[in-house]
Amino acid sequence: MTMFNHFKANISMSTHKFLILCLGLCVGSTYLSMNTKAMMAAELKVGDVVPAFEITDDSGSLWKSTDHVGKKVLVVYFYPADMTGGCTKQACGFRDDSAKLTKLGAEVVGVSGDSASNHQLFKKAHQLNFTLLADTEGKVAELFGVPVTREAKTIKVQIEGKEEMLSRKLSTKRWTFIIGLDGKLVSKNTSVVAADDSRAAIDAVSALKTQK
Repeated sequence: MTMFNHFKANISMSTHKFLILCLGLCVGSTYLSMNTKAMMAAELKVGDVVPAFEITDDSGSLWKSTDHVGKKVLVVYFYPADMTGGCTKQACGFRDDSAKLTKLGAEVVGVSGDSASNHQLFKKAHQLNFTLLADTEGKVAELFGVPVTREAKTIKVQIEGKEEMLSRKLSTKRWTFIIGLDGKLVSKNTSVVAADDSRAAIDAVSALKTQK
């Protein structure tokens, strides 16, 4: 190899290393940007006005928060998945306490990453008497600042003697929020005990009524 060719080869290797370094920096920057965006997801605090949102409900219809906020105190509870142990206890608690919450002027909606069809099966299996929202992309959870785990899962369940497969792309933390008639967040529970959640909601709504 002549001196010129040797010099040319060194330049080529240096250029190659430089391009690899640039590519690495670009990928790293994109990764940091994505994670920063995730960390900056809105986290509602008590006293904040809850932004309006629209989402598909268990009937497949569009559910608009603006049609509900201001008419009743709204209990919005997020849960990991339909037809699982803790989530079933939580849902059945709200089912059994629905009359008490209605008497207090409250409406309950459950939110998970399950599809509308999953919700239909869940409601049928346990005679649930309130609306479930299908947050399949995690957008409502992000709006409230609820942590989301994006991991596809499928579970096999028996409903009225028939085997059903329920799939979802994500699950959320078990957090419960209460929205007052003025549209502001009046209660936020990030340490929910599934079986006790409906009673905790009753206490919170009752306290709200007492303050007036």
